[in-house]
Amino acid sequence: MGITREHCAGLDAADALASARDRFILPAGVIYLDGNSLGPLAKSVAPRLRQAVEQEWGDGLIRSWNDAGWIDAPRRVARRIAPLIGADADEVIVADSTSVNLFKLLAAALRLKPARRVILTEADNFPTDLYIMQGIADLSGAEVRYAGPEPGALMAALDGDVAVLALTHVNYKSGLIHPMRELSAAAHAAGALALWDLSHSAGSVELDVAQDGADLAAGCGYKYLNGGPGAPAYAYVAKRHQAQLRQPLSGWFGHAQPFAFARDFEPAAGMQRMLSGTPPVLALIALEAALEAFDGIDLAALRRKGRALGDLFIALVDEKLADTAVRVASPRDAVVRGSQVSLSHAQGYAVMQALIARGVIGDFRAPDLMRFGFAPLYLRYVDIFDTVDALAGVLAGGEWMRPEFSARKAAT
Repeated sequence: MGITREHCAGLDAADALASARDRFILPAGVIYLDGNSLGPLAKSVAPRLRQAVEQEWGDGLIRSWNDAGWIDAPRRVARRIAPLIGADADEVIVADSTSVNLFKLLAAALRLKPARRVILTEADNFPTDLYIMQGIADLSGAEVRYAGPEPGALMAALDGDVAVLALTHVNYKSGLIHPMRELSAAAHAAGALALWDLSHSAGSVELDVAQDGADLAAGCGYKYLNGGPGAPAYAYVAKRHQAQLRQPLSGWFGHAQPFAFARDFEPAAGMQRMLSGTPPVLALIALEAALEAFDGIDLAALRRKGRALGDLFIALVDEKLADTAVRVASPRDAVVRGSQVSLSHAQGYAVMQALIARGVIGDFRAPDLMRFGFAPLYLRYVDIFDTVDALAGVLAGGEWMRPEFSARKAAT
């Protein structure tokens, strides 16, 4: 008989996280499986932004830097993110974008290891990470070395020239989880630092950067953290490195006394030194409000549900799409898979566009991957059933062959 929708509804009825769905605005008739690219709008965000715009900015004007606590927003929002990644509050700051934070952290890592000039990564890392590494290499004379993605290959490439091992924890295409503890330990044994991009992990995968030996980390605020398009990112620096850390974008908010207006830069203590220019207050406020969706959430339960959603999806694909050209392109073992599953299909872009036209929203990554993100806070098991049912219909009816579905849009 196979897996039924009634079975999935029973899983929803027993789901300890089911009530968290009510914390989000989810359009009727839409199944949203792209939270690994942009999280949906949390109900707490719009009222908080109205207050910030109309009262704090409109009435308070510049006084709100003090009266409304704008000046403390980067640290205050960081206190909400820290437990989601397994860090202490004084090891995290919210600032800039992931790309900018990676630039700052990579430059700082090279300064901490001045006798070494190699940044080690994998060729299948997220492109912006690679581009930032290449830019740092152009500026500093460092070298980017590619290895892996297998842990053994990465470990074998660690030698006395490597200053920093820089990896994304969950691969953006396949969803493969790199073993952070194992690889960080290998980097340390070789005398290198370990830097992790957590953009596809935080908010969906249990993280413990402290216990797993990360030296440095960065991540975005707009994917599983639901902070809105272009939401500020965050940076993590283990306390053992903070006093020696020197990042290159030494703007006034990273100064020990920004309003003393001294001529020469003196880095602030702790994570404050990772700041550069004036913080984007409205974006910080939106992210802070969105993070309320994690209040009272058991992160272990969140991870268990993410695994279960992925397992259900793969089981349904195996059952309903076995005779199609679709293939699972993510690890089948949930232990090493993030909260996403990718399917390969030669016409994956057109198939995904046809699926979106049916109200099931995922995304596409070249050359042939359809990505489905399973954010455990708001997705239901019946959504997974309905998604695979819709995908089966798209393929069986040849809907993806319609010309409009092959026309590439600017964002895929």
